[in-house]
Amino acid sequence: MSRTSSNLQEFKHQSYFRLLQYIKPYWLRLTIGISAGFLVGGSLFISILFVPDMIGMVDRTNASSSELIQQAGKVASDDKLAAPERKKQIEELLAPDDNDPQLTKILDKIRTYSKRFHLPVEVVKRNVVLDWPWQYTFQIADSKGRLAWQLFALYISGFILAWLFKNIATYINRYFIRYVGGSVVADMRKQAFARLTNQSLRYYGRMDVGHLISRVNSDTAIMEASVSDTISDLTRCPIEILACAIAIFLAARSFGSYSLLLILFCGMPLILLPVVLLGRRIRKLSRRSYAQIAEVLSRMHEVFTGIRVVKAFHTEEAENRRFNRTVDRYFRLVIRTLRVELLVSPMMEVVSVGATLLFLLYAYRAGVTLTQLVALLAPAFLAYQPIKILSRVYTMIQHSMAAADRFFALIDEDDSLPEKANPVELKEFQRDIVFEDVVFSYDNRVIIDRFNLKIKKGMMIAAVGETGSGKSTIANLLARFYDVNSGRVLIDGVDIRDYSIASIRQQIGIVSQDTILFNDTIANNISYGCPDASREMVIQAAKEANAHNFIMDGRHEGGYDSEVGDKGFMLSGGEKQRVAIARAILKNPPILILDEATSALDSVTEQLVQQALSHLAENRTVFAIAHRLSTIRNADLILVLDQGRVVEQGSHDELYALNGHYRKLCDTQFTQDAR
Repeated sequence: MSRTSSNLQEFKHQSYFRLLQYIKPYWLRLTIGISAGFLVGGSLFISILFVPDMIGMVDRTNASSSELIQQAGKVASDDKLAAPERKKQIEELLAPDDNDPQLTKILDKIRTYSKRFHLPVEVVKRNVVLDWPWQYTFQIADSKGRLAWQLFALYISGFILAWLFKNIATYINRYFIRYVGGSVVADMRKQAFARLTNQSLRYYGRMDVGHLISRVNSDTAIMEASVSDTISDLTRCPIEILACAIAIFLAARSFGSYSLLLILFCGMPLILLPVVLLGRRIRKLSRRSYAQIAEVLSRMHEVFTGIRVVKAFHTEEAENRRFNRTVDRYFRLVIRTLRVELLVSPMMEVVSVGATLLFLLYAYRAGVTLTQLVALLAPAFLAYQPIKILSRVYTMIQHSMAAADRFFALIDEDDSLPEKANPVELKEFQRDIVFEDVVFSYDNRVIIDRFNLKIKKGMMIAAVGETGSGKSTIANLLARFYDVNSGRVLIDGVDIRDYSIASIRQQIGIVSQDTILFNDTIANNISYGCPDASREMVIQAAKEANAHNFIMDGRHEGGYDSEVGDKGFMLSGGEKQRVAIARAILKNPPILILDEATSALDSVTEQLVQQALSHLAENRTVFAIAHRLSTIRNADLILVLDQGRVVEQGSHDELYALNGHYRKLCDTQFTQDAR
């Protein structure tokens, strides 16, 4: 076996044990469920013990009655005997035999069951006395030697009670085990979501969101369906099988039929042969199908989030064809897996029926009685159902382990930003922000190259440049969405990697060019990140962001309680931007990053948004990424970036007078605006 194959096999084994780690918090419920599973096996075992005796009673009664009647007929037709003598012999013949070993055995069993299970039954000589629910006495055999029907009814009642107890225990077993299974999968979803939210932006830059959603949702749903059912069956079915095996052994020992026992136990494992042969194939196909359904979800997510582009370019039919091909590939994998799965049950039945018929043939040839045959085969047939369930469990385990492999691969990947064990808390921004010889690359492509900058508290720094020049990257490094490859970013003289991430983000507010709103109310979007904010504080922030009027002028019937739709679909671009500004105002951060998104707005809306941005920037340290150069004329320092380097810096007037990159950008934009 190759090294890679060996590692993969080890990982598969680890998946089993790692799943068990999630069960620890629910050990009490699991213990109750497993204990109920033991009771299921015990009650099944008791039920099986009643079966041979009931069959034996019927068999003995019919045989003894027929034999005694024949003997009595012979005596009655014997003319050599006088009438009184014939009568006496017939009465003696039909009278119960106190030395009958079978009757003695039955009475001994009744005494044993009554004592062991505290039953209200007592044996007095050849009579059976019931003490509850009322007192009732009957003879174990009538005057003709037939076993009393009351005795047969007593055995039937015991069987029914044992079977009832078995089903009550089965209910308890399934409920508690499924509770544990559902809780385990819920915990796994929580862990996966927490791990993904803590991953860095670099991670999301190379991962497909649709695939991530599939792993958190679809893969865990598969494990939920499997774990909830399989744990219950795994804790119950082996005990039921063991109970049946013990019953078979006891029956064989009582009849001295060890050859039959050996044949039966050697033949039963053959039933599991199809499961073992097909199980690995099922797991392999399942893993491939889960990867393909992730591709289906990815296509849906990509198209739905970009539906405006799809509509704009009228590519609905093309997207439908592409999606259909993806679904067809998934369907073919599902059908291949289904073909293998559906082979398991028929192959098991063919093997089990064939083995049973061969066993009956051998038993018939060996002269085995009906009572012996029932005593051996009844528990064997009762064991078949849990064996069949275990085969289904094995198939489901292969499905769930394929999903578990993908799940654990997801949570094992850690691309989150490292944080020191005892980080410094940035409680208050006091002096300055410094970039020292910062170098940052992405996928071996240098984005920022030896960048230096000092931003004093209260300054407004603007960064301009062509697309891809590194403006947004500088903002992302300041917010520590990424870590530098070399150099340092300092806040108040401390490397931001020494601060706790939470304390850095608490000091920074961001208004992005891609306004992100959640499918919630306007008020909740404004108070996002400030859950304790009152409605009055939300309204005040909206007023300062020039958002209050459009919220309350009737365009949105619910006012602040209006739903904004997916990604703010129900709001215009300017409205979304002002809600985002209100969100930043409510947070009230000392450091502000403005990635302005005014270029796509009409002039009136742009003016309202710009007023809101100007109000937001008051008394704050601002790093502004400028798209509209007219909005940064009053910046304390303007940086002109080109391929990750500062090529020019100064005030608007100074840079314009240089007649360089900045003037070229200004002239180009002003010419476009004049058209």
